[in-house]
Amino acid sequence: MPLNRRNFLGRTAATGAGVALAGAVSAAPAEAASPGGRKKRYSFTVMGTTDLHGNIFNWDYFTDAEFDDKAHNDVGLAKISTLVNQVRAEKGRRNTLLIDAGDTIQGTQLSYYYAKVDPITGANGPVHPMAQAMNAIGYDAAALGNHEFNYGIPTLRKFQEQCRFPLLGANALDAKTLRPAFPPYVMKKVCTPHGRDVRVAILGLTNPGIAIWDKANVQGKMVFPGLEEQAAKWVPKLRSMGADVVIVSAHSGSSGTSSYGDQLPYIENAAALVAEQVPGIDAILVGHAHTEIPEYRVTNKETGKQVVLSEPLKWGQRLTLFDFDVVWDRGRWQVESVSAKVLNSNAVAEDRKITGLLSDEHRKVVAYVNQVIGTSSAAMSAAEASYKDTPIIDFINHVQAETVRSALAGTAYAALPVLSQASCFSRTAAVPAGKVTIREVAGLYPFENTLEARLLTGAQLREYLEFSARYYVRTPAGGPVDPAKLTNAEGIPDYNYDVVSGLSYEIDVAKAPGSRIVNLSFDGKPLVDSAQFVLAVNNYRASGGGNFPHVARAKQVWANSEEIRNTIIGWVKAKQSIDVAAFASVNWKLTRDGAPVL
Repeated sequence: MPLNRRNFLGRTAATGAGVALAGAVSAAPAEAASPGGRKKRYSFTVMGTTDLHGNIFNWDYFTDAEFDDKAHNDVGLAKISTLVNQVRAEKGRRNTLLIDAGDTIQGTQLSYYYAKVDPITGANGPVHPMAQAMNAIGYDAAALGNHEFNYGIPTLRKFQEQCRFPLLGANALDAKTLRPAFPPYVMKKVCTPHGRDVRVAILGLTNPGIAIWDKANVQGKMVFPGLEEQAAKWVPKLRSMGADVVIVSAHSGSSGTSSYGDQLPYIENAAALVAEQVPGIDAILVGHAHTEIPEYRVTNKETGKQVVLSEPLKWGQRLTLFDFDVVWDRGRWQVESVSAKVLNSNAVAEDRKITGLLSDEHRKVVAYVNQVIGTSSAAMSAAEASYKDTPIIDFINHVQAETVRSALAGTAYAALPVLSQASCFSRTAAVPAGKVTIREVAGLYPFENTLEARLLTGAQLREYLEFSARYYVRTPAGGPVDPAKLTNAEGIPDYNYDVVSGLSYEIDVAKAPGSRIVNLSFDGKPLVDSAQFVLAVNNYRASGGGNFPHVARAKQVWANSEEIRNTIIGWVKAKQSIDVAAFASVNWKLTRDGAPVL
């Protein structure tokens, strides 16, 4: 879909000092002190969510059942709405604000449906369910997440248009003018009983990794400089404009790490660095990392002041509360203290106002995902896919490799062997024997990744597999092995452990990372370092996601724009049956000093 430059730039053409000013502030504030000279104090609360990823109902569209996990968490904005209502009732609505830290419109089949099946960008298209829900709940602002760009800029712009609150991104800049492509901030006023409103500035920062992960959608259109750089530019401006309180909503974790290595000169998870390096910030709502941080204090190096960070758990499982105490001093409100905590959404019922508002949309999506599109000769499960070669991952790789082979037919690369990479994206993914539905196939691939083909040598593939094998905890030979403690070494997520089909190999988990791949072969013979292969690879990995070696710089010989999930769904529709015996094989296994682990 072509980018409408007028819409792209026009919305935020005025991105100078006055941009996104919400609610005029009193021109002549009264001195908020009692006749006796005692200082006046006031308290207010800023609530926050992040990484909602299209969750409104407490429902799992991939299992067609109420959401549940081992910790019995609940999900969705309907639950968050109930918590928000309770906080507003307790503290008074005028004493609260509600913000979000991004990744809103991607992640569930509900959000996919309104991006692709019945898109909000269509003629007389619907209002996005996330916009409807967040408008009804009464959000004051939301930062942009990286997944906001997955469906392209036109979809994001339409969502922005439908929201009755600003989408903030101080470091999302127009590539040509280097001016903000979205409002950098919003200034809100919180009314006090003392004659002078508290002016609360909310600065939005998004993730620089967008330039890599959604290169196809943003290249030449937007650039994404570092969070610290842009915070250092905007926070002093906000203070000079009269902000009493400065809150950053940052779609960036707090660990100080990056998954894209040296692909960009910026830090992916920079929230704590922003707090440490940029003076003038009171609190940061953290997003992106999908971790729960009720309260984390970082000392600013310049001022010695503590900045409070909080990250509520993803998908609407938690709601952060920043409680501010301010005091009138020297003619302005000063922050006296800040504390943070999280509320668990599993403690409340869904807000019927929200579920009722979107019941029709929910029913449409449930009907869509339950369409039967084929059959499977055997059941397949991902329950053990993180530590065993399982047919369900073989299936993903089979479809990807077949798709790439067909695409390369008749080209200069047609004779090269095609390998494929895939990860265990969801350990609950399953395909039953017999009838297979869209939701069961879609559950294999919950992300909006697209497929590419890259040229790699045997030596590069060996290094690629060694890097992937860091995922396993080093486990000496002898003694029992608990599979639950074998994976995710150093916090590596399942989606950053790749299986490569078309090769045979062992991973010796008794060895140190970097020397684990043994008996690596192709077509029954030891892998030749100079041999050339085509690797079917998702665009996240091909763009540097996970920082795997070589692939991001490897020659691209083919790419398409269709989500891999839809490629698999289309394959099943076309074949009408999944013959598991045609692709299932054990080509890799875990060993310890040559002996199988499991």
